[in-house]
Amino acid sequence: MNIRKIHHVAYRCKDAKETVEWYGKHLGMKFVLAIAENHVPSTHEPDPYMHVFLDAGNGNVLAFFEIPKSPPMGRDTNTPAWVQHIAFEVGSVQELEDAKARLQADGIPVVGVTDHTIFKSIYFHDPNGHRVELAANTGTPEMYKRLDEVKVAMLEEWSRTKRAPKHAAWMHEKEFA
Repeated sequence: MNIRKIHHVAYRCKDAKETVEWYGKHLGMKFVLAIAENHVPSTHEPDPYMHVFLDAGNGNVLAFFEIPKSPPMGRDTNTPAWVQHIAFEVGSVQELEDAKARLQADGIPVVGVTDHTIFKSIYFHDPNGHRVELAANTGTPEMYKRLDEVKVAMLEEWSRTKRAPKHAAWMHEKEFA
């Protein structure tokens, strides 16, 4: 098998129209497709839904399901809120800072700019409560090479100890010094 790309990533939303409008306004994503059924095609369950698809750039598609007959949306309370998120790449740190200013001007709370050494990012929530990250790459070829050289050793050490390996601690040392 040869995976070519992610066809789409789907999340649940509270209101399909509001979600499409929010992603269009705040992230410039175009609404590209809607599918609605009264029965789930894969399971044949009677469960009406609206499935909307947004262009996330470069062939990437972000999709949402509004499923009004299901219980209200929640989240896994055993997983910290910062863990589950979707990150979108922007072209520069300036674009990132401009996006932060626009989001804040529209009353959307933003965390960051956070410096991850190989990229900088901001975090905020969409109207459904999903955490969204915008990231601008800042790494050098040497940084990526260093990280590539230690990835297997880091994973092996983590697997044995469940403690953060120090192979790439240089990325955030300045924050914890």
